[in-house]
Amino acid sequence: MKYTQLPHTDIKVSKICLGTMTWGQQNTEAEAFDQMDYALDQGVNFFDTAELYSVPPKPETQGSTETIIGNWFKKTGNRDKVVLATKIAGPAAFTQHIRTGGFKKEELHDAVNKSLKRLQTDYIDLYQLHWPERTTNYFDQVLYNHDVNDPWKDNFREVLEGLGELIKEGKIRQVGVSNENPWGVMRYLEESKQNNLPRMVTIQNPYSLINRNFEIGNAEVSIREGVGLLAYSPLAFGTLTGKYLGGKNPENARITLFPHYTRYRSAEAEKAIQAYIDLAKENGLTIAEMALAFVNQQLFLTSNIIGATSLEQLKENIGSINVELDVDLIAKINVIHAQYPSPTSSRS
Repeated sequence: MKYTQLPHTDIKVSKICLGTMTWGQQNTEAEAFDQMDYALDQGVNFFDTAELYSVPPKPETQGSTETIIGNWFKKTGNRDKVVLATKIAGPAAFTQHIRTGGFKKEELHDAVNKSLKRLQTDYIDLYQLHWPERTTNYFDQVLYNHDVNDPWKDNFREVLEGLGELIKEGKIRQVGVSNENPWGVMRYLEESKQNNLPRMVTIQNPYSLINRNFEIGNAEVSIREGVGLLAYSPLAFGTLTGKYLGGKNPENARITLFPHYTRYRSAEAEKAIQAYIDLAKENGLTIAEMALAFVNQQLFLTSNIIGATSLEQLKENIGSINVELDVDLIAKINVIHAQYPSPTSSRS
């Protein structure tokens, strides 16, 4: 395994992070335990979850993933071997069953206390805001359409003050954002510097061969300001493996089970995926190896969040840490990217 550090901290994390959002719906507790056991044995010391999980979000399974992780901690006693990250849900129609007050101080305290109980621990290493409270372009929207009726008011300082209280109480150690844009990251950094408040050290956004939108603005912020990327969906919901090409819907696969996840199934995305699959084969690699290795090698990356519903997938995904792409192969990847620069993004 290779390791990095959460920026501006002494917390060492594996460059592969174990994603967990399928645990509680697609995966049973026993399967999740096997995944955590295997990942830890391979040197993966970084797990990411959220109060929202498992997915898709629904009241009857909300918090199930954190509960599974907590049960594993209790069974194995491995809490001190894991750098644990979780998140507070942002405001949305599909999160009304969790909370309705956004990131107000009382909501932050409520969310953290409930997560700690489910996780059966007394501290969280990295606490993240799952997505912004304000109306903006995230979840792969390219265009920013300003909503003059958005009731949100600038509260960056208040959010950091609330997180600071939790740090002082010893309940969380570090903080980060997720699904955020350059303006939001810089506003948090500004408030942190001006008012001696906690600093956002990571940003968890989608990044993959067919979704490189992070490079447009966030990459420079990430590198120059030291806000490390925790890349999610590096295999684009599994579409990059090619298993959905030609309209296929493999049994028990994520998009087969949850067909409303259409983000990576456009005609342009399929063309790009096929081109990347062909390139991987030409270079003696599986598409998963090439796709994950590409993410692993980015200068702005702190950790690559991989998810799997089977141990076989997990083994291949973790094994990508040993794959190095040479400059010629990266150049060929960039040729395909130039042909299909943003095949998955919503224009709305």
